[in-house]
Amino acid sequence: MAQQVLPRSQVPVEQTWDIQSVFPSDQAWEDEIKRVTEQLPQIASFRGRLGESPKVLADWFDLVERIGRSLGKIVVYAGMQHHVDTTDQAAAAKNDRARGLMARVMAAMAFAEPEMLSIGFEKLRRWTREEPRLAIYGHYFEELERRKDHIRSAEVEELLRQLMDPFRTAAATHGILSDAELTFKPAAGGHEITHSTISTLLHHPDREVRRTAWENYCDAFLAFKNTMANCIAAGVKQNVFMARARRYKSALEAALAANHIPVEVFHNLIQTYKKHLPIWHRYWRMRRHALGYERLYVYDTRAPLTQKEFKIPFKQTVEWICEGMKPLGDEYVQTLRKGVLEQRWVDYAVNKGKRMGAFSTGAPGTHPFILMSYNDDIFSLSTLAHELGHSMHSYYTWKTQPFVYARYSLFVAEVASNFNQAMVRDYLLKTQKDPDFQITVIEEAMANFHRYFFIMPTLARFELEIHERVERGEALSAQTLIDLMADLFAEGYGDEVVMDRERVGITWAQFATHLYSNFYVYQYATGISGAHALAEGVLSGKPGAAERYLEFLKAGSSLFPLDALKLAGVDLASPEPVERTFALMARYVEQLEHLTAKER
Repeated sequence: MAQQVLPRSQVPVEQTWDIQSVFPSDQAWEDEIKRVTEQLPQIASFRGRLGESPKVLADWFDLVERIGRSLGKIVVYAGMQHHVDTTDQAAAAKNDRARGLMARVMAAMAFAEPEMLSIGFEKLRRWTREEPRLAIYGHYFEELERRKDHIRSAEVEELLRQLMDPFRTAAATHGILSDAELTFKPAAGGHEITHSTISTLLHHPDREVRRTAWENYCDAFLAFKNTMANCIAAGVKQNVFMARARRYKSALEAALAANHIPVEVFHNLIQTYKKHLPIWHRYWRMRRHALGYERLYVYDTRAPLTQKEFKIPFKQTVEWICEGMKPLGDEYVQTLRKGVLEQRWVDYAVNKGKRMGAFSTGAPGTHPFILMSYNDDIFSLSTLAHELGHSMHSYYTWKTQPFVYARYSLFVAEVASNFNQAMVRDYLLKTQKDPDFQITVIEEAMANFHRYFFIMPTLARFELEIHERVERGEALSAQTLIDLMADLFAEGYGDEVVMDRERVGITWAQFATHLYSNFYVYQYATGISGAHALAEGVLSGKPGAAERYLEFLKAGSSLFPLDALKLAGVDLASPEPVERTFALMARYVEQLEHLTAKER
């Protein structure tokens, strides 16, 4: 039976997140905007005064925290309304308004870091000892010192921050096109294609459903390829501009410097990925044999390898995730269960207009929240486990750290999310002995590797190349982007998968968030590597491994990312965790070869 997708107004409330826990009404949200706006003159009153005394500087940080806490809730509330239904124009306007307010506040505060540089780090360190309210800012000043060569004058900083809002236009345009404007021809059998259903359709047992779903989904993006290419080109030019404005050698260096990651980490990942492409070729070959096909097409790369279908209701998924996370202790599990089942952290309804993909959001003072589309299958289970890794990371950080360290870097974020998937997957493989279910679980694992260890490194290579082209003064067009993307995927598919170059080549357009996040995608691959290394320690009962992992979750940004991960027990400055994770993936391929041979 073809899956029908409801409008947002018709989904059950229990499948939606509790937006009223952020603000009880739109009017309360408006009132908070008014309070923040009224505090803008207070920001200006500190300009030129931060060096007067440690008390003045401490008062400044107190104001920053007050405004920051309010602003976080304002942005989260607006985003929660917008992302569940991107066709709702009133919600889109709220989201744009909240983002614009954030840009105004950031621009108004732009003078602060240049003024702190003029105070001098020796004096700042002395002030942390003299003024109790400044004691927590020692690491912040250390981080500031590392960035000092790339912080410009107060006037330039203000200008750069004023650019935040208009610079969102390219990404926003691409997102609107993707989430609200694209229409998809139904797949065979009348299956409706949306961003919420495409993943399930690509795993459909009927090859014709998969083929038509994949082709129709790609064709919708191809119809807007020139507009989307123009958006991507603008986004890349903006990154290059910002890198040069801050005196970095390249956009890559600027992006990684934000998290204090050496560029060698990026290049080591790409080289290790290319070295292990034969494992992917072996996997495609195994799939072709298991499915009994003469030729394997791209739309077959997620075809089910067993005829038995397992429906997993949402509450069953929550219970299995809780069981899988038990090695982290009762507090972790009880907090997770209560958050999902009682506090409505998760918006899992499948509805029209819902933003593609899944993410965790929230801010200090709110619950962590998750947006996803739940489809009663193993992939939705894995997605929920992944996003709960982010949410529990946020929960522990917000609970433990002061506001200044209440954010954590993307580099560590993807470790926490993939850690949960690794833990839950291990639990399922140990407790669910049905061979078909074992195949299903390993298929999910390989689908996860496909996304994080195949698509994301490929997108990272794509991202590096298009930035370098712009840095050399070359133009980006829809066709050059499609050709580049197709060439990179061709290396990964080898001779084992038949490619439609145009449809594979438009893959970049399907990542309207990721490719505007300035070298974000490589962190999925480093993250999954760190996650499996840490999960291995916890699952093997290594003394202190679970406790160290929880300390990592609590660290927020009070430590530099690589240092926080070393605290947990993994060194991601080295390619060794990536090598070990490819070895794990190879073992999964071997297990599938054995299990599917029995099936045949």
